[in-house]
Order: sequence, then structure tokens, then C-alpha cells
Amino acid sequence: MSETYFAPKGGHPGQETLLTDRAVFTDAYAVIPRGTMRDIVTSFLPFWSGTRLWVLSRPLSGFAETFSQYIMEVAPEGGSDRPETDPTAEAVLFVVEGEATLTANGTEHALRAGSYVYLPPETDWRFRNDSPEHVRFHWIRKAYEPVKGLDRPSFFVTHESDVTPSAMPGTDGKWATSRFVDPADLRHDMHVTIVTFQPGAVIPFAETHVMEHGLYVLQGKAVYRLNQDWVEVEAGDYMWLRAFCPQACYAGGPGPFRYLLYKDVNRHMPLRPAGR
Repeated sequence: MSETYFAPKGGHPGQETLLTDRAVFTDAYAVIPRGTMRDIVTSFLPFWSGTRLWVLSRPLSGFAETFSQYIMEVAPEGGSDRPETDPTAEAVLFVVEGEATLTANGTEHALRAGSYVYLPPETDWRFRNDSPEHVRFHWIRKAYEPVKGLDRPSFFVTHESDVTPSAMPGTDGKWATSRFVDPADLRHDMHVTIVTFQPGAVIPFAETHVMEHGLYVLQGKAVYRLNQDWVEVEAGDYMWLRAFCPQACYAGGPGPFRYLLYKDVNRHMPLRPAGR
């Protein structure tokens, strides 16, 4: 299992570069190509030092509804002792490059590329980069939806190499998902997984279901069906899919096509009074 994942580095293209790119923003889906993740579109956060980030999605009318997703870039000696300012937020961190130390509830955890962290709401955590190189990681945040009679999920740290991918039935392992949480554990209201397609593998039908998706391509390339359109995507690209947006894909090779996938799960659909 590879631990090589694409991470943006910023910078700017030269003045001779053509403007044409693959960026698409619609009411049903968005494609944010890796070439758009430049210095000019970075953001900063309170209480983080030596850190910048690319915001891939955020709650917004006509866009993401359930979550936000960042790519964080933390310089040597950077980090935060107060990383999260929203007490309702749960989170997943997934490291794509570099090394860092996460301290949660008083215990230190060494992180490296492939490390996966689940942070329940109100977790006391800190993040430091004591290495000589930048560390880059995904930070996916969601307002946790408590349910009376269900406990909150527990904090944990693991690594992709410790997870055995589950093959999609009937695919001979050509389409598999690395699940970091038991799908039957209803305490969790979001899943963040890694989906892997071997070269030439396909989603052979248009998936149309209620989960909102965020997909960051970790490795490889593919042609992806989004609503009525086919788009080419490669490592470093990001896709957002609205609930019920049809989706399918062909993995392009020559190596595996892999993406980090967010979706909201295991909760009733919120209802509103008639006329509102």
C-alpha cells in the first residue's frame, strides 16, 4: 500500500501560462483543480502560527451544506495550542505530507503521511510541527449531530497501513474502500474513507444517493461522471458533489486512482415546517 499522496505547494504560474483550466462550479457539483491552489488563494486562521491553508469547501448557499474541508500547510515550528474555536465541531485529520505531533487529552501522538485522526467535539488538542520540513494535512470539520441515547464517538489515531481495504462485491478487488470507522457504528454522523480503483476499474452505474460528498484525489487520474458531464481529474484535484448528484468514473491508469472521500451518514433528514 502506497503512502505517497499529492499535496499542493502553492506558488504562481508564469505570465506565459494559458488561462484555460478545468475549474467548474455548478449547483450540482464543483471541480477545483490542483492548478488553482496557488499562493493568492490561501487563508489564515486565528491561533495558528506558521500556517496557511487552502479552503476546498465550506457551508455556502448553493454549495456544501454539511461540512468544511481545508488543506493545512504548517511550517517548521508552526502549529496551534488552540486549533478549534467551535465547540460543536468534530473533525478528521489526514496527513498527506510531512511529520507532526498531535497532543490530545494530554497524550502525544506522532503523525506522518497516512496518519488519520478522529476528533470528537470539545476534544482538548494541540498540533505542532517540530520537524525540519512542512507538514500538510486535510482537516475536515462538521457540526456533530447528537442523538439522545447514543454516546459521542471516541477520539482515535490510526494509519492507512493499519486498515485492510474492503473490496466492492463482484469487482475482484479492483474497487475497494479503506474504512477507518465501522459503518455499523451509528455514533458517527460522517465517514471519511479512502477509495481505490485499480487501472481500468469503473463505477459501472450512475450512483445517485443522499450523501453529500467531498473527494480529494490522492493519487492517479480518472474520467469522472458528475451530473450530465464527464470531467478529467488527477492527483491534487478536488470535487464536491451535492446530494443526489449522479456520479460514476473510469480509472485511467497507469497506476491506481485513489481519493479521500467525505460523506454525511446515519442521521434523519432534517425537516422544516411547511411553507419554510
